[in-house]
Amino acid sequence: MRLLPTMIRPTLALAAALLVATPAASHAQYAAPPGTGNTFKDTTMLKPPAGAKIAIIKFEDLECPACAHAYPIVHAAADRYKIPIVRHDFPLGGMHIWSKDAAITARYLQDKVSPQVAEEFRGNVFAAQNSIATKEDLEHFTQKFFQSHKLNQPFVIDPSGLFAAEVNADHTLGERIGISQTPTIWVVTQKTWVQVTDMNQLYATIDSLQSQVASSSPAPNSKLRHGTPQK
Repeated sequence: MRLLPTMIRPTLALAAALLVATPAASHAQYAAPPGTGNTFKDTTMLKPPAGAKIAIIKFEDLECPACAHAYPIVHAAADRYKIPIVRHDFPLGGMHIWSKDAAITARYLQDKVSPQVAEEFRGNVFAAQNSIATKEDLEHFTQKFFQSHKLNQPFVIDPSGLFAAEVNADHTLGERIGISQTPTIWVVTQKTWVQVTDMNQLYATIDSLQSQVASSSPAPNSKLRHGTPQK
């Protein structure tokens, strides 16, 4: 569905650096490449969703060029490794005049149509980002998207403010963490996290954390080998 960009494969030095950088608490700071990244205020929520051992968490702004660059790389990695993406909207405001409106439309599509169509809308927005300069441009883009998918576009996307509240809740969460830029992307496990500041090192980071998770998991039937009866 998405083309996989050319990636720099893991190097032994990077893998070793990530394996050593196993934090004792999630408040510790680790990034790929090492020595980069941001300082965060509260990272207690940087965990995979229930049932997942590893995940990608990202905060993005639909008007952010760096987010547009990262989008296909992150999704290709998630598809390859079969790991979930936990996405949060973090419209920056200021010169980004239409990003919140686009996020609200994506939330509408997710709740009222399907998550797949909402994801397609986000991907299309990123791909067309350079041609969307104003809110009017976004309105025209959105109209064409609805028409091409044979969807009825409501006159007002969010009359109750529900979807705006969801976007605002994501933004508040980002402020609690201490996010200052987009995209902010982590690969997370139940015990640790690594902020990925260079998309060329996303695959290396996932490989390294998967190795950590595998090495810390009990071997199959380990209780049997220790004589513990199984029921």
